[in-house]
Amino acid sequence: MPAVQVRLVAEGPEAERLERLLGAAFEDEGYPVTREETVPYSEIWSVDTLVFDADSEEAAAELVRDALGTDAFCAPLTTTVLDLDANWIAMSEEIRHPVAAGRFFVHGSHDRHRRPPAGVAIEIDAAMAFGTGHHATTWCCLTALDRLLKARRFERPLDLGTGTAVLAIAVARVQHVPVIATDIDPVAVAIAAHNARLNGVGAEVRCIVADGMKARLLDEEAPFDLVIANILARPLTKLAFPVASRLARRSVVVLSGLRTVERQLVLAAWRAQGLRFAFEIERDGWLALVLETGDR
Repeated sequence: MPAVQVRLVAEGPEAERLERLLGAAFEDEGYPVTREETVPYSEIWSVDTLVFDADSEEAAAELVRDALGTDAFCAPLTTTVLDLDANWIAMSEEIRHPVAAGRFFVHGSHDRHRRPPAGVAIEIDAAMAFGTGHHATTWCCLTALDRLLKARRFERPLDLGTGTAVLAIAVARVQHVPVIATDIDPVAVAIAAHNARLNGVGAEVRCIVADGMKARLLDEEAPFDLVIANILARPLTKLAFPVASRLARRSVVVLSGLRTVERQLVLAAWRAQGLRFAFEIERDGWLALVLETGDR
């Protein structure tokens, strides 16, 4: 599935303004628009628009220029053809049937007619990002979130390694709070932003490119009282200190992407940072661990 990434580069406030303009301009077309720092902790940002099915790079650039109108020449513009990896789509083609996890009902656009009258329906189509609800880890996280979101209200949630943003969307839909969603993959971030808008929480879910906790925005928005990380066991152990150091006094961490045999490895890393085990959700040999800080 070819696409053209059209990139504008500008300083922080101007980049934020361009992101808003382009996001509004391409909302109907569904072109994802994202903003990220070109270098961590710098003042220079890139604003990327992912244009699908463009005839050429110039045609995609012209669409962006037209959307900006008189703002078209306020920032340097570059284009890149992206070969959207078919393997991601193949992994997500399993979204043939909706998935229920607690109150959450995750479905593709072809199953809108199957949405239940009650609960929280989240539309996620097969795409180049992980998290359709079908994989056991996503199901475990959604099930854990269903329980957590009934028990208390969170003010500063963070979804690390967001993929399709299904988990961030779930939190935003239930508690109507701002959620930061990060991923190391710019294409995944673009898809995540599109999904958030599609599910009516584009204003609540802010999607950014970040490698772990290395982003200025994360420093600015900390401390977080809910962190969700559905990645892999080894990265989860490495994230223990960076995440724990940015947690609120009364906070919850949901860790997934690990096998049951990796449970002790991950638990040990996070217990070393002062977190304690609360509960876990298991499915098909995969786990979601829910941990808490010491202050209830």
